[in-house]
Amino acid sequence: MRIHHITPKAILTAAAVLAVPAAAFAAPSVAGSSAAPRTAAPLTSASVSCPTGWGSLPEANNRVRAATPATTAVTGVRTGRHACFDRFVVDMTGGPTGYDVRYVSSVHQDGSGFLVPLRGGAKLQIVVRAPAYDIDTGKTTYAPKNAKELTNVRAYSTFRQVAFAGSFEGQTTIGLGVRARLPFRVFTLAGPGSASRLVVDVAHHW
Repeated sequence: MRIHHITPKAILTAAAVLAVPAAAFAAPSVAGSSAAPRTAAPLTSASVSCPTGWGSLPEANNRVRAATPATTAVTGVRTGRHACFDRFVVDMTGGPTGYDVRYVSSVHQDGSGFLVPLRGGAKLQIVVRAPAYDIDTGKTTYAPKNAKELTNVRAYSTFRQVAFAGSFEGQTTIGLGVRARLPFRVFTLAGPGSASRLVVDVAHHW
């Protein structure tokens, strides 16, 4: 019988192989699998298909006003950031109402006519055909704590300032300072429940 002698070199080689973690020989994980969850990249205009066809000319719908119940009133405003645009929303009681949204050289307060200063290279005047008070009782339905800064838009791509310009004779005016004269769209939404919303989207770029 022939006896094979194991040399010291062979022993060292075997020990080195055993020292390598088993994970090194495993098949690479597929991105998105449970073994290697994929981290979603930040949503930007470069990673999505942005809507087109918007313009910078006035957007108005005054025909809705006659059909709007007398109980419709502004209850609040809010803003949000999206991949392709910044969004401004007016919340209201009652059904959708008329509006007039346009770029102006300056925004003035309803009634008094006082100038409403706005930061930014361009100014959008947003007129909602609904008061910020109950027309039957006179009770205020929307009273901002700071009329000059309705929401914090410091980190927004397009918005620079949102300011209250008053409510007078059944309508409410809000000034929106934006970075430049950029394209926008306006539409109304019914709900939730019997409430409604006016939405103004301003694009980040042309």
